[in-house]
Amino acid sequence: MKINQQEFDVQGMRYTVRSAMIQDAKNLSEIRLLIDGETENLDREKGEAFISTSGFKQLIETDTENNRNLFLVAVVHDKIVGFSRCEGHVLSRFSHKVEFGVCVLKDFWGYGIGTNLLKESISWADSNGIKKMALQVLETNDRAVELYRKHGFEIEGLLKNDKILSDGKYYNTIIMGRFHK
Repeated sequence: MKINQQEFDVQGMRYTVRSAMIQDAKNLSEIRLLIDGETENLDREKGEAFISTSGFKQLIETDTENNRNLFLVAVVHDKIVGFSRCEGHVLSRFSHKVEFGVCVLKDFWGYGIGTNLLKESISWADSNGIKKMALQVLETNDRAVELYRKHGFEIEGLLKNDKILSDGKYYNTIIMGRFHK
């Protein structure tokens, strides 16, 4: 599905949040690889589960055509610096919800980009009859947990010893959800 593009100016950083387009695929493939190497807050290490340009083209086509999916990008000076996805389910028992994920290049943290990708996704979900948004977040990612709580997400559970990070230690994953009545 698509949304109308939105313009933001946060602390002097001007950017646009809009639906992903086919021509974004190459840039998305490159940016995802960079983002995966910048933080351990995400599920992947750099290069794991690589998505090629053609893979992103397929994701964008699928998400644009499916009214239960949304793929957004944040753009600064014609460069994608972050993106988010809401992915719906094909099974009827899960048709009321979407899984949400977001990532932003580290150089662009602190400008509300993740927040505005989240807010636009929530607005889209609420206006399209989606009752629940679900996500998972690493237990040590306090900023993200606080952001999600601020926007109506609640902690629903914990996956114990779910991830092993570069320090060799196991970490829990927090399961969060937001229900729109």
